[in-house]
Amino acid sequence: MDPSIIEFIGEKCMISIIPNFSNEPLHLIYGSVGPFRAGFPVFVPLWMATHLRKQQKCRIVPPEWMDMDILEEIKEEEKRSKFFTKMPCEHYMVVAQLVMSTAPDDVPRCEELRTVIKDIFDIRESKLRTSIDAFIKGEGTYAKLDNLTLLEIHSVRPILPYSLDHIARYQRTATASQRDTSMLSASMAASSSGPNSNSLFSQ
Repeated sequence: MDPSIIEFIGEKCMISIIPNFSNEPLHLIYGSVGPFRAGFPVFVPLWMATHLRKQQKCRIVPPEWMDMDILEEIKEEEKRSKFFTKMPCEHYMVVAQLVMSTAPDDVPRCEELRTVIKDIFDIRESKLRTSIDAFIKGEGTYAKLDNLTLLEIHSVRPILPYSLDHIARYQRTATASQRDTSMLSASMAASSSGPNSNSLFSQ
């Protein structure tokens, strides 16, 4: 899946804005948003929020999980656990990047949040690569990777086809070697049990 498609999917996440204009509901393909009343929060798709913010028609309200205390707790839990923790938003990297790049003034402690979110992503990436490495060395046929986001899965996709192909080739070689060994053993056993096998000691 192309990164632009992942971002496109993430842009459909709903986020709160405070518009500085009033307007009737907007009827979109997948539903209606609004009505818009100046000074009153309303939920809209992320793509619309960034569009309105660039036109200075609203202020973006950061999601509740974009809070230093919450993210620090997630970071520590991610470091402690050998499993992947459930993230507060499936598209947390896309949402955070778009909100902080479009409206940094709307996000308290923006740079600190940017750093801790990047730390969380890096920890999870390292854990994911370690899991894949263990999977390959263990010659596994499947792996259970719960709570990963689309972006995280996409980041290791280039590795997986090569790794799985390597495992398949190794297994084919091992099977062929085992078959050849079995055939050789059977052939030697048949030869040793033949009628002339004890000819040196026959009368």
